[in-house]
Amino acid sequence: MEHEFQPTPIKHKYFTPSVIFISVIALIGLVFLALRFIFGLGFVTNLNQYFPWGIWIGLDVATGVALAAGGFTTAALGHIWHRDKYEVLIRPALLTAMLGYTFVALSVVTDIGRWYYVWHPLVMWNGNSALFEVGICVMVYLSVLYIEFLPIVTERFIGRVNLPGILSGLNKIVDSILRFLDRTLNKFMFVFIIAGVVLSCLHQSSLGTLMIIAGEKMHPLWQTPVLPLLFLLSAFSVGFPMVIMESLTSSKSFGLKPEKDVLTSLSRFVGPILGIYLAAKIGDMFIRESFVYLTELTLPSIMFTIEIVLGVIIPLRMFLSASVRQSTTGLYIASMLVIFGVVFNRFNNYIIAYNPPYTETSYFPSIGEISVTIGFVALEILVYRAFVMIFPIISLPVKSALRKTKYAIKGA
Repeated sequence: MEHEFQPTPIKHKYFTPSVIFISVIALIGLVFLALRFIFGLGFVTNLNQYFPWGIWIGLDVATGVALAAGGFTTAALGHIWHRDKYEVLIRPALLTAMLGYTFVALSVVTDIGRWYYVWHPLVMWNGNSALFEVGICVMVYLSVLYIEFLPIVTERFIGRVNLPGILSGLNKIVDSILRFLDRTLNKFMFVFIIAGVVLSCLHQSSLGTLMIIAGEKMHPLWQTPVLPLLFLLSAFSVGFPMVIMESLTSSKSFGLKPEKDVLTSLSRFVGPILGIYLAAKIGDMFIRESFVYLTELTLPSIMFTIEIVLGVIIPLRMFLSASVRQSTTGLYIASMLVIFGVVFNRFNNYIIAYNPPYTETSYFPSIGEISVTIGFVALEILVYRAFVMIFPIISLPVKSALRKTKYAIKGA
């Protein structure tokens, strides 16, 4: 198939006033991150024996994993179902997933008290632990994402390796390695693509399993035996909206024309998926009769209502509207609402719904925790911007001779 777009490194000035502002936020986060590793968790967090996890797990990990779902959902759509028209969205989604999971791993390391033992699950297996399953799946999937990204690296640097100084003697060796990868990767890439989709489904649902184990510590509005299914469906729901939001944001940031036709076409899938998620959520609530808690004016009932109304029902209605799908602004707002809903859902499940016994205190994140969380987001944006300026990630229109990208990250 010939394409009208070609993945190309973006030529643009890296530092703009907005980027400088984001860099300052990232720097503040790194300062608090350094303090955490030097003086320990207690120095920069409000965590204690009653609240062993906070926003570094509830937002940085649980939400980060969900928001990276654009990688496996887009890969499944483009490569497994062979919808080639969405190929222009796969590389940005892959990059987002790779960076997202990288920062998820960093967040786990940051949150663990003895962070230098993070490698223990690799050799000390516990097959009965949901947390072990999440840890192993995330580690393997992160490795898969880096392997899937390798063809983009070979495409960018084969014949262009030019190491500086004394490293120049390695140019031929590095180029030979890249050419070897170039010859072999495409033959086996389908294995990694399928593995990536399967692994994603496993650990997305297992994040819900973790909260089932919390039992009565969780508020009944969220505690349900089908929590793994709801986590998986919400991840499916937010995958394409994340891709749409990222594409529109990148186009705006680099002064490019939005890929509106492709995004409008992609948005047709969001409404039905959101509908299935909403039906499962409401159906579960009525079967368990947990809706009685919505008659109480409490923080959980307010947060649950906001999550469902703003994060599911309104964007569902918007994505079912043809006029909204045809509008760049409408697409952006609807996508942001879905993202907001999933972020709110993970925050509610891991923070609001969690109520440990034998304590009269409550948890509120410290300045250090908030700074590190926002700093990670800022740092991810900066790295994403650098990658799209170095590697052929974003597709630009070409005038003629529409040659197919050598690597389409495609196994078949």
